[in-house]
Amino acid sequence: ITVAGRLCFQWCKGQPEAHSDKTGKPDVRGAYGLHGREMIGWLTHLQHTRAKNVIFVGILDEKLDDFNRKHFVPQIEGSKTGLELPGIVDEVLTLTSLPNEQGELRRVFVCQTQNPWGYPAKDRSGRLEMLEPPDLGRLIDKIHQPLPLDARPLVIDPPAIPAPATTPQTDPSN
Repeated sequence: ITVAGRLCFQWCKGQPEAHSDKTGKPDVRGAYGLHGREMIGWLTHLQHTRAKNVIFVGILDEKLDDFNRKHFVPQIEGSKTGLELPGIVDEVLTLTSLPNEQGELRRVFVCQTQNPWGYPAKDRSGRLEMLEPPDLGRLIDKIHQPLPLDARPLVIDPPAIPAPATTPQTDPSN
């Protein structure tokens, strides 16, 4: 997806929308706007591809926010695509190396959003553990397995609504 973003941005820079109407000079803001719309349109089109698994591979950038906290973002031209990508796709996985119990590094997929390392991850299937072995075929098979009813992650009890408080009645004859 990193390379697709670069190619799309190159194409966008050559379009009329990426040039000023008055001067004819390049307008980078117009190019980035067109780029964001085109990439999201392309991803949304692929989102509706049925009976196919579409896998995007991209580079992660480690960034620091204003408070020097690190976070990871996909390396894609512009910011719109990287921000909206997790909302479009069903699974976001980060392949990384983490230490095991003996302290040895091992490659794993980080698969759940709330992970202690802050890696981008998302599992809409509800079938994946926090860490999975780095075997993409096995991972796809696991995602396609039926989910038992008792394993649904977002089953919640309906809230109890308290009965309205009663106020003491006053006798109008007094």
